[in-house]
Amino acid sequence: MAAPVPDAGEFESWLNDRLDCLEVDREVYGAYILGVLQEEETDAEKEDALQGILSAFLDEETVEDVCKQIIKQWAECRSRATAKRDSEVEAIASMMEKQAQIVVRHKEVSEESKKRKEALLAQYANVTDEEEAGEEEPTLYKNTNLEEVLNRQKQKRSQAREDAQKKKEMDKMQREKDKLTKQDRKEKEKKRTQKGERKR
Repeated sequence: MAAPVPDAGEFESWLNDRLDCLEVDREVYGAYILGVLQEEETDAEKEDALQGILSAFLDEETVEDVCKQIIKQWAECRSRATAKRDSEVEAIASMMEKQAQIVVRHKEVSEESKKRKEALLAQYANVTDEEEAGEEEPTLYKNTNLEEVLNRQKQKRSQAREDAQKKKEMDKMQREKDKLTKQDRKEKEKKRTQKGERKR
């Protein structure tokens, strides 16, 4: 089973710094090394996998030391993360225990206050019964919304019809007026041309 990821930010920053010191591409190899550390079960398996990765650009003596440093740092970060998580769990558990110890005290109600409460409830129950008995049967009302809407639409249509008729009459009168004006102009033009021909 894969090991839980420790505080990845802390370990990753350390690993990136270490890879930069070794002049290794940290974006490629950093993610690869982190994956190996998370996937492998034992430290020996991790060391073998890391040696396989780092042997491409480091000599044999350096590879072994660097692998041990990486594994040691991984273990330290993981133990710090586990301790932090355990302390958080303990804090939550103690908080829950404290909350469980808090007991809600029930208010003791005396017989006298119970009787007063019952008397008030009975009094209001009687009042509402009397009010209900005194009410008359509601009358049924006719819903006139539809009729009102239809009447308004009818009025709008008739108003629009009247407006259209008035406009039609106005347009007709305007056309006749324009026709007469045009005819007058033609006659004047005709008279003018006749006068012009006579003068010649």
